[in-house]
Amino acid sequence: MKYLIALDAGTTSVRAFVYDLAEKKFVYRAQQEVGQSFPQPGWVEQDADEIYYKAAYVLNDCLRFAGEKEVAGVGFTNQRETTVLWDRETGEPICPAIGWQCRRTSDWCRALDDATKALVRARTGLVPDAYFSASKILWDLEHIPAAKRLLAEGRLCAGTVDSYLIFKFTEGRSFVTDVTNASRTMLYNIHTLDWDEELLARFGIPREILPEVRACDARFGEISLRDRVLPIAGLAGDQQAALIGQGCLEVGEGKITYGTGLFLLFSTGARAIASSNGLLTTIGCRIGGRTMYALEGSAFHAGSGVQWLRDGLGLIPNAAETQTLAESVPDSGGVVFVPAFTGLGAPYWDAEARALFAGITRGTTRAHLVRAVLESIAFEARELVDCIRAEGVNISLVRCDGGASANDFLMQCQADVLGVPVDRPQERESTALGAAMLCALSLGLVDLHSLPEYRFAGQVFMPNFARKDVCEAEYRTYRTAVRRALLRPEE
Repeated sequence: MKYLIALDAGTTSVRAFVYDLAEKKFVYRAQQEVGQSFPQPGWVEQDADEIYYKAAYVLNDCLRFAGEKEVAGVGFTNQRETTVLWDRETGEPICPAIGWQCRRTSDWCRALDDATKALVRARTGLVPDAYFSASKILWDLEHIPAAKRLLAEGRLCAGTVDSYLIFKFTEGRSFVTDVTNASRTMLYNIHTLDWDEELLARFGIPREILPEVRACDARFGEISLRDRVLPIAGLAGDQQAALIGQGCLEVGEGKITYGTGLFLLFSTGARAIASSNGLLTTIGCRIGGRTMYALEGSAFHAGSGVQWLRDGLGLIPNAAETQTLAESVPDSGGVVFVPAFTGLGAPYWDAEARALFAGITRGTTRAHLVRAVLESIAFEARELVDCIRAEGVNISLVRCDGGASANDFLMQCQADVLGVPVDRPQERESTALGAAMLCALSLGLVDLHSLPEYRFAGQVFMPNFARKDVCEAEYRTYRTAVRRALLRPEE
């Protein structure tokens, strides 16, 4: 019996999973929540130390479960774009991590000249936006005195959460990342597979503060826990890991992950397709010396809307309650919700947009509000699928995963709104499964062609075409509400 461990350092929790390769399933999982802080409107920060210590805790918990059984290695996956700066000598972060949802650098991104914006698009496949890591690094370099001092002393490291965790777990021996995380920085050339010297020069970011970039199935160092020394084998950003976990390796295959945000990725194979519809061109993975590209639609808020209903408004005791409430009313009563808490991502890329409810009357109830929030998630996905279709990608089925995919009401609503089947696997932790598969690939325990065998079919939600006209009308109402959310105060 051979175990693998998958570490998933997400936005609101750090989790570790024990995967039984012979049984093709997870046999244990450990989880620790991690906090977020919002020091100003639109700002999102996290404590990198907290992420590290809770990652160590869940990994130790998994090794305790494994006992004397063989653990072959640890695969990593992580929230992307969130940026950490730390001291190369001590390994200590010098300031709060700037979260991927943070919009503090929006003005800087808007102020870029057209030539630079075009260069970013051509070299990185990204839209210049505060979402990505480059502007976060620059903000810290400008505002954090320790960053300037350590840079002058040659002691500054800058990276995404994966780089920081691996640096800490290897006691500074490995300062590395993988191509998928690097491709989310706005500094990495996805065509040459290297940090882009021209972009680094334009932004004034020294190459030496950035990690070495490796393939997804590479080795990334060794980790010592509970008297064991294990290889860190395999790494990908969470959305790309989910793409692998869903077995979406052929052109036109794709998935939607319903997490804090909503992320749609569709494989385009060896071709990097430049989007003309507000999508991102990104690296899906690099395995076996081959690079697979993908088109991505990123919505900043999905599950975070449900979390807000629970923690911000106190309307629900837990996320599971949303299904019962949504099904208790025949429709949203004309209420529509736009989840733009920190702006809107694809296809709008508007940092100034803000969340809103529209259509509220004296007859509006808690159930109507909850249903509107769930429906907004399905409508966000519809916008992104429409963009993918506009790029010429034929979509006949969508695979789904992530926490909110457990909600049967949402998945049926999604199938109805998209007009295609929505396929939910037995194991909804596709991100962790992707990390486990990358670990197995790195260690030579499986081959690329066998990956789809590790995904087991669960439930397929078929579209109810009798609701097509209703869904289209509701979707049009949602799009009207989005246009209201896009209006800036000065307009």
